[in-house]
Amino acid sequence: MQLLGPEVQDNHDEIDVLNRMLPFDGARVLELGCGGADKTRQIAEHTGVKEIVAAEVDQIQHQKNLAVTDLPQVRFVSFGAEDIAAADNSFDIVLMFKSLHHVPLAVMDQALREIRRVLKPGGLAYISEPVFAGAFNEIIRLFHDESVVRKAAFEAIERAVQGGVVELAEEYFFKNTVRLQHFGQFEKGILDATFMDHQLSDEVLAEVKRRFESHAGANGYVFEVPNRVDLLRKPEA
Repeated sequence: MQLLGPEVQDNHDEIDVLNRMLPFDGARVLELGCGGADKTRQIAEHTGVKEIVAAEVDQIQHQKNLAVTDLPQVRFVSFGAEDIAAADNSFDIVLMFKSLHHVPLAVMDQALREIRRVLKPGGLAYISEPVFAGAFNEIIRLFHDESVVRKAAFEAIERAVQGGVVELAEEYFFKNTVRLQHFGQFEKGILDATFMDHQLSDEVLAEVKRRFESHAGANGYVFEVPNRVDLLRKPEA
């Protein structure tokens, strides 16, 4: 497996990628690390999914998610990927959007075994991870360098495939677009994320802002973020 693919497809909306790769109609879906449930909502509102169990370990965000009342086919729960509170063979699809690299290194392999356990035979796991590259990444790495954990996430997937835990159905590369209107949005969405504890010095914060402002354009601040998707399948037998 490569950290960068030979071709990077330019798709600005991941929902298009999801609809192409996954059979949502009538599916029971588990989303691990749902965060603010943006993708959860997109899938619930724009596919024929039967049910989504959306899990989040951050308790502040989880409490916010529990206040959501307009997604009847979604159930919000709190547990980590390494210890999924669900029965064997109970989901058609498992989703992880940029969340595998947040699983503690010591239990990444266990998380992938748990995903296999809860998938039905032939079920699919869609694991989307940001590639450690691009202008947006270069700003974030000033205060939060994820090179080690992102590499570890890709290596854990490779071990799971080579060890027969799951099969690799497809590997796909695409870019999604991050559009911001001002630095305050970056501060709220990245620097103030409740699952992180960023303690930036005045000097580092000033450099982060300077790098961010250097990308100002007619349409605000637009960043292309490269991503890799590993579509994994639980063996039928």
